[in-house]
Amino acid sequence: MDGNDRHGVRGTYERIAEHFAATRDRPWPDVESFCAGRRAEVALDIGCANGRHTELLLGHADRVVGLDLSPELLSIARGRVPRADLIEGDATALPLADDSVGLALYIATLHHLPERRLRRRSLDELARVLDADGAALVSVWSTTHDRFEDGDTGTGFDTEVGWTLPDGTTVPRYYHIYAPEEFDADLDASALSVAESFTSAGNCYAVVEKA
Repeated sequence: MDGNDRHGVRGTYERIAEHFAATRDRPWPDVESFCAGRRAEVALDIGCANGRHTELLLGHADRVVGLDLSPELLSIARGRVPRADLIEGDATALPLADDSVGLALYIATLHHLPERRLRRRSLDELARVLDADGAALVSVWSTTHDRFEDGDTGTGFDTEVGWTLPDGTTVPRYYHIYAPEEFDADLDASALSVAESFTSAGNCYAVVEKA
């Protein structure tokens, strides 16, 4: 996210980190399916949060790097995946060398970046760090999700989705909800090549490689 962090996503996740981590324990089935049979020297989890997918990557790479903007979530992740290299960082400026990653996850994070130029920049950053044989799975919330009454209109939109803490306090979280066509367009405009794209459980997914 840019330096202004004007939608407060970092502050939001700092505030809800403990409860979020307690309620997000297992990796997503679609992520498990993507990782199955894949192996790399270095794997990267962008937006690693509490480390549930970082932990999964430990079985698929010699070195695993988890990156997140929230120090509180990273602190929780360090307790869960002490063998991973967990770093505070920005998805639009990944602190990794070119062509250094063979396997990557970018799950449920892209949609928190508050401007399209930032979302596209982060996709280019993913392409930059992937090696020639690398692959990544990218996911975003989609207009096909059943929580959106109008269904898939073909147009993405910005919204706030509340997180309810145990004391009943609702904390708003910024999202850009992607239409599948818009997701495909942003990927096509990036330095990534799409090997496969699909929707599942209200999310858009894409398996991508360096173009």
